[in-house]
Amino acid sequence: MKKQLKEKRDFMKVELLMDEAKLAREKAYVPYSKFKVGAALLSENGTVYHGCNIENAAYSMANCAERTALFKAVSEGDTTFKKLVVVADTDGPVSPCGACRQVISELCPKDMEVVLTNLKGDVKTLTVAELLPGAFSPEDLNEHK
Repeated sequence: MKKQLKEKRDFMKVELLMDEAKLAREKAYVPYSKFKVGAALLSENGTVYHGCNIENAAYSMANCAERTALFKAVSEGDTTFKKLVVVADTDGPVSPCGACRQVISELCPKDMEVVLTNLKGDVKTLTVAELLPGAFSPEDLNEHK
């Protein structure tokens, strides 16, 4: 019975984070692609950091929702995270770009859940390690000192 209650609480937390990511998505600045993405990052202390994608006329200067949420958290001094939810209006669960996968893999625990979803409610849950196998890490740099 306790396991079922925990699973229900965990599911409710994911549902709430999905709603938070959808709210963040509505703040996206996407005048060029019209492709809105939202993210909700849950820290260990219970704070939820929102992120949306922000485009620029110089396309390479755009920032994705996942990185926006992570950079907001880190800039506020929060560096311990429990879960990340990412949502977009896609056919299946949205897939983070390579740059976001790299940043997630450096700033988040390898066993942290990353929940990928869409507006229809399709969900794919991965760990950070599964999101970017063989990620380049700070340890790789330390090997060459």
